[in-house]
Amino acid sequence: MTVNRRNQAVRAAVEQGLLTEERPVAALLDVAGIRASAGALRTAFAAVTDAPVLHAFAVKAAPLVPVLALLNAEGIGAEVASPGELALARAAGVRPGDMVLDSPAKTPGELREAFALGIAVNADNPQELARIDALVGEGASAPVGVRVNPQIGGGSIGALSTATATSKFGIALRDEGARAAVVRMFLDRPWLTRLHTHSGSQGIPLARMIEGVQEVYALAEEINAAAGRQQIDTVDIGGGLPVNFASDETDPTFETYARLLKEQVPGLLDGRYGLVTEFGRALLAKHGTILARVEYAKVSGSRPIAVTHAGVQVATRTVYDPVSWPLRITAYDGAGRPRTGEPVVQDIAGPACFAGDLLAEGRALPLLEQGDVVAALDTGAYYFTNHYGYNSLPRPGVHGFAVRGEVVEFSLVRAAQSMAEIVAESGGGRADALL
Repeated sequence: MTVNRRNQAVRAAVEQGLLTEERPVAALLDVAGIRASAGALRTAFAAVTDAPVLHAFAVKAAPLVPVLALLNAEGIGAEVASPGELALARAAGVRPGDMVLDSPAKTPGELREAFALGIAVNADNPQELARIDALVGEGASAPVGVRVNPQIGGGSIGALSTATATSKFGIALRDEGARAAVVRMFLDRPWLTRLHTHSGSQGIPLARMIEGVQEVYALAEEINAAAGRQQIDTVDIGGGLPVNFASDETDPTFETYARLLKEQVPGLLDGRYGLVTEFGRALLAKHGTILARVEYAKVSGSRPIAVTHAGVQVATRTVYDPVSWPLRITAYDGAGRPRTGEPVVQDIAGPACFAGDLLAEGRALPLLEQGDVVAALDTGAYYFTNHYGYNSLPRPGVHGFAVRGEVVEFSLVRAAQSMAEIVAESGGGRADALL
């Protein structure tokens, strides 16, 4: 999202009443930015391989039906990891052939549904593969792969490092006897045609991501050689391209990643293998902004504090792990214009009832005043789309926007949650259930 486009959107959001006393938090999605990211992803991989590539958006990053429909219109499918995510993708009109089902805990029912629809499945472990054997024996058919953990190590955020020695995901490839067992899995199942790996997400350097891809490519070559034919025809390399949360610059880019893959894993891109990618954050993060009114401006221990309505409910990772997930904050006045003035070190606090509910701590910004607006940037993925119900704080409204000259047009993506909805989902219709 460019600075000018963001400033226009913030001003228009205030002028058009998206922020009110009743709804003091609003989330914005830049439609043009999302389209541009989708186009950049497709172009980057089209430049390095002539083989078919399915770009499947990781639905967990932004589980909103209109977002999935927009990406689908831009040629991006869906990677789903739960029945709920599958339902969202289907509601958005994503074809089953453009979906991939990943999860370490798929039930028999989930597997049967995927096979009935023809959705590709990545099996996580031998017990799951045994369940799939039974379905195949009953005549069911869908593309099936096996997820392997190359055990190449983690990155700077342990919770998002999925290729460590003890990761819960996939078959650990370097455990004793595991590699030979994986080869045997394929030789015993001629219908098993895919391999999948995913080395991690934010905090994983490109070199480590590519190392994981190199490992799965080498395994595919080994299996195909052992089979005496190209049994594996598709390699799912996952996603996880890290996002730059320090500035408006997109770094690394999809083009950089695809070019490095071409340089370092050329055999994977020579046309013999179809590819699947599963990017999430990298497609959406830069195109989302959280807006919140400053309800009070106070001072505590000589530290200015701007108390806002955006906190842990919309920025859960930042509040609980601010070192790993720092957010950029931009200050606007009550009319939605960029606030000017000398930077003052201050805290940006949320509304939740615990001391750590801070969007930013000790941040140098023009001094915020009551009635101002703060914008939390780069929040298009895993922030306001993944609500955390602390203090029964409502989900904010989400609005897509398009800028046409001096005019900003908003479209409602998800309505703000009402008090009646909060009561209903908290058992409001069963007040006497325990009496």
